[in-house]
Amino acid sequence: MAAPASPSRFGPADRRHRVRQLAVVAVVLALPLGGCSFDLGSWGGSDDKPKPAAAAEKPADTITAQNISDARDHATRGQVLARSGKADEALAEFDQALAADPYNVQALYGRGLIYQGQGQHQQAIEDFTAANGLSPQKVEPLLGRATSYLALDKAREAASDLDEAVQADPNSGAAWSARGQAYERLGDKAKAATSYNRALALRPRDEVARSGLARTGG
Repeated sequence: MAAPASPSRFGPADRRHRVRQLAVVAVVLALPLGGCSFDLGSWGGSDDKPKPAAAAEKPADTITAQNISDARDHATRGQVLARSGKADEALAEFDQALAADPYNVQALYGRGLIYQGQGQHQQAIEDFTAANGLSPQKVEPLLGRATSYLALDKAREAASDLDEAVQADPNSGAAWSARGQAYERLGDKAKAATSYNRALALRPRDEVARSGLARTGG
């Protein structure tokens, strides 16, 4: 096991930056892993959806009805394991689901969340991108991808995703809160304050939004 970094390695500004990154990731992880929004079964099957290049690991014409059924079973087990905090076991189930059917949205999204929680943000972005391509106008993959963009200091890309996310679901407090963080990073205090206000209207106990609003003067 690697030795922990010395406290002197990071100055106050670096520590504040790392805390902001963790807070951003928590916005997404707390929502999908903690409740029913992790279950994407209501999104419908992927049979009639366009196949994004990011997911094209297996030719579509080789995927059978049995593959699709097996993938759904693995994805469901993965969701249950993820909600129980068994990330490694969940990841194995999502991998098996995607080996059977690379277009299984639940598995793509679930695996993206686990990659994100492990700090593997580029892999998470790839999975969220594929999930978004299969189920456009759904807030979860957009919010997930934006969260990883923010963790990678790509605030402009995050803001673009979050603009789309709040249009897809104006009642998503998590999306408004993350949008506030993105625009705060970009130096647009007006948009950040507006976003934080919307987040607090939907989630009065959102401390990330509350502290962000105090910083942006809303």
